[in-house]
Amino acid sequence: MAWVYLIAAGVTEIVWALGLKFSEGFTQLVPSAITIVFIFISFYLFSKAMKQIPVGTAYAIFTGIGAAGTAIVGMILFGEIASIAKIFFLLLLISGIVGLKLVDSKDEGKAGVQ
Repeated sequence: MAWVYLIAAGVTEIVWALGLKFSEGFTQLVPSAITIVFIFISFYLFSKAMKQIPVGTAYAIFTGIGAAGTAIVGMILFGEIASIAKIFFLLLLISGIVGLKLVDSKDEGKAGVQ
């Protein structure tokens, strides 16, 4: 369940990052309120995930989902430049996120063993 919390936290980070754009520096009431609500939801879910997932792995995946997702949404919805290099590095970032998940899953049974 911790991984579900972590993925949901990353997705809600995308929502509040986009909300920041629409809030125009917190000058627009509705987008600002939505942004604040999603910041709380995101960090609540993130904190739930960190009860079972190591902090370094959890934080890297949380921010990675948020960064990659926000960049992808920006390219799709806002027409931001989608160069080959940008797509390559987004794929590299996503590969790192998946790799951390796979490595952490293999290490779960070894917790505390040195």
